Amino acid sequence: MCTDRSLAWPRPLAALMVTLIAALLAAPAGARAGERWPDGPRQWTHEAGTLTLSAPPTRIVALNWAATEALLLLGITPVGVADRDGYGTWVQAPGLPDAGVANVGSRSAPSLEAIAELKPDLIVTSAELAPAASQLAALAPTYVISLYTPGADPFERATRQLRTLADMTGRRARAERVLAELNATLDQERARLADAGLAGIPVALVNFLDTRHVRIYARNGLYQTVLDRLGLVNAWQAPGNFWGFSVTGLDALAATPDARLAVIAPTPPGLADSLAESPFWTYLPSVQKHRVYPVEATWPFGGVYPIQRLARALTDGLLAGGDDGVE
Repeated sequence: MCTDRSLAWPRPLAALMVTLIAALLAAPAGARAGERWPDGPRQWTHEAGTLTLSAPPTRIVALNWAATEALLLLGITPVGVADRDGYGTWVQAPGLPDAGVANVGSRSAPSLEAIAELKPDLIVTSAELAPAASQLAALAPTYVISLYTPGADPFERATRQLRTLADMTGRRARAERVLAELNATLDQERARLADAGLAGIPVALVNFLDTRHVRIYARNGLYQTVLDRLGLVNAWQAPGNFWGFSVTGLDALAATPDARLAVIAPTPPGLADSLAESPFWTYLPSVQKHRVYPVEATWPFGGVYPIQRLARALTDGLLAGGDDGVE
């Protein structure tokens, strides 16, 4: 408490400050972000039609993990998330708080009852739930955007989703800071690789499914953005499915003898010992040349943030040097 009256605010000013602070605390999330909501309702076009909002939404439900990620990047904690616990296991970052976020069922079959109980003022989903779009829209304004569809660029779609949600919530400046940080990271990691003489090398990005099969990421997937921006070449030139990957046997990796093999965690238990005895593995050119590189786990079907995480992890892995096995 101030005891020196010469340092105390005049009463009119003190009253004004109390009023301003109360108004700030009562303001919706978008207003607190420092961007004024225009007078009157606003409208956005999306994959299932249009939605109209009369104020920035503050109670948002996300029905896929890419949408959850985008909201968290904007500093918004959704009130409900589909497969909430799975998000913490597979996506991990940006992290969900331990409390205050309800689980609303699975991503493929969310619970309409659980969503309704949360009284959301915005639902974010994708075309996978197209049959339920009208039911969702009956609960709250619903924004539909699909990052992974045939012919789509997942990174472009993810960027659009982030910016649109930022526009809806009054957080456009924050979205641009997120994207600026992402671009700075990509430029920094590209320079690190170039300085090490690794610019332009072919890299195969894989997840092990078992001792004989991998998921390998194709040119139409989210991870292609990482390879392009780091100045690397995707060693796997075959087309992938619309999620951006192919499932293939280890023998197919012999067709890319000059590739660095980046093995993205997690790997199946006991994989290292099994591969050491596998003829499919030990005769691969990448293995014989000690060009196998462990890479920390990232979620390959997310939004913009996995790009930043993979860029750092892949660069660190390549610069640390290769081996002839997996961890």
